[in-house]
Amino acid sequence: MTDFAIAAQPREDIGRRASRRLRRTGMVPAVLYGDGKAAMGICIEARLLRKLLPDERAYTHVITLQLPGSKETALIRDIQMHPYKEEVLHMDFLRVHAGEQVRLHVPVHFLNESTCAGIKAGGVLHRALVEVEVEAPVDRLPEALQVDIAGLHIGDSLHLSQISVPAGVTLVPLLHEDDKEVVSIHNPRTGAEAEEAPETAA
Repeated sequence: MTDFAIAAQPREDIGRRASRRLRRTGMVPAVLYGDGKAAMGICIEARLLRKLLPDERAYTHVITLQLPGSKETALIRDIQMHPYKEEVLHMDFLRVHAGEQVRLHVPVHFLNESTCAGIKAGGVLHRALVEVEVEAPVDRLPEALQVDIAGLHIGDSLHLSQISVPAGVTLVPLLHEDDKEVVSIHNPRTGAEAEEAPETAA
């Protein structure tokens, strides 16, 4: 179930001042919660997060938090970034166990853009969704939803109900009858003509 592991330390001091002190020592404050257990304050070396977080898979895979004398399996639930620096200020981790049903946002990857019929004909690709919330057992969470657009022509679109997903995976918006558009191919002249159209008198 686990593909990633990172060392973590428990922390007892909480609050903004304590968090600032931790960050000055190169540590990032975090909290671990869920699975019917008490929330636990932890901290992780910033240098380790700089190696982990650029990997897109880290956001949809179970991570083993290696604590002194114990281990916890968790998903990244939230990351607070500095407003203008590439610096993590705080993280939330959700405890999980094998087989548990969880909901998570996963990215949408579009396949075969270079061979898409509509793009080759001069159409413009519109990515309506870049991620979507899914529900699945924690060990079946997809890294991303793969959407093949090779057969789309100008004027065509795909909605969530038309997307194939792995066994055991449910698209959460469809549970609420929200069949969102995922991608479409537009005629490039439509936008230009709309901009050039004369305004009508009020």
